[in-house]
Amino acid sequence: MHLSIVIPAFNEERLIESCLKSISASCAESYTSGLTTEIIVVDNNSTDQTARLAREAGAHVVFEPINQIGRARNTGAAAATGDWLLFLDADSALSPELLLDVLVMIEEGKNVGCGSTLSMDGLPWWANGIFHLWRRMSVTFQWAAGALIVCRRDAFEDVGGFPIDIYALEEIELSKRLKKWGRKRGLRFAILSEHPLYTSSRKITLYSPREIASQILRVFLSRRRTLRDKRHLSVWYDGRR
Repeated sequence: MHLSIVIPAFNEERLIESCLKSISASCAESYTSGLTTEIIVVDNNSTDQTARLAREAGAHVVFEPINQIGRARNTGAAAATGDWLLFLDADSALSPELLLDVLVMIEEGKNVGCGSTLSMDGLPWWANGIFHLWRRMSVTFQWAAGALIVCRRDAFEDVGGFPIDIYALEEIELSKRLKKWGRKRGLRFAILSEHPLYTSSRKITLYSPREIASQILRVFLSRRRTLRDKRHLSVWYDGRR
């Protein structure tokens, strides 16, 4: 089995090295016979040292000039050679336990792919409430968080990859497409929960409760219009790091 790990990255010089180190350590500890891996970092038009640091860490770096998360992930998938794709955000850290859970899921042959529950440190009470609500929705509806999503390459290609007509929540749309693809073939889409993925809570520290509430409300009240224009998605695209 050949696993391609794809990391979209825009101005991630502060975190890209720790992300890549977590992947290397996890692959070393979770190695199974016949497993090969590759790491692809998609430089999404960064203006900092993201690309250089990723290359120095041994990753294969590809360039995507248009700042869009889904498009960057698709560019990485197009450069990948694996029969399974693992998309990981640059502000996350993969653990050996979670990677092993992913490999077991793949080897069982019963799933088209999976997502994972998340873990964040230092959340205030209001953010913790939102976080737990998302966790419940993710598990109930089998929606992957964008921080980690894994799928068969053939399924990914058949469903058209991440949608590029929206600028956020594209992982939910991909989850729905993969579930539909899998049902026709007797396969499931799972949300792994035993070993959550650690991901940064930086959005909570970089944005005020009012800004985050306003962003959520805008998506809720005008979903289509908001998701199709990144000018309305400051929490994702204003570049705060």
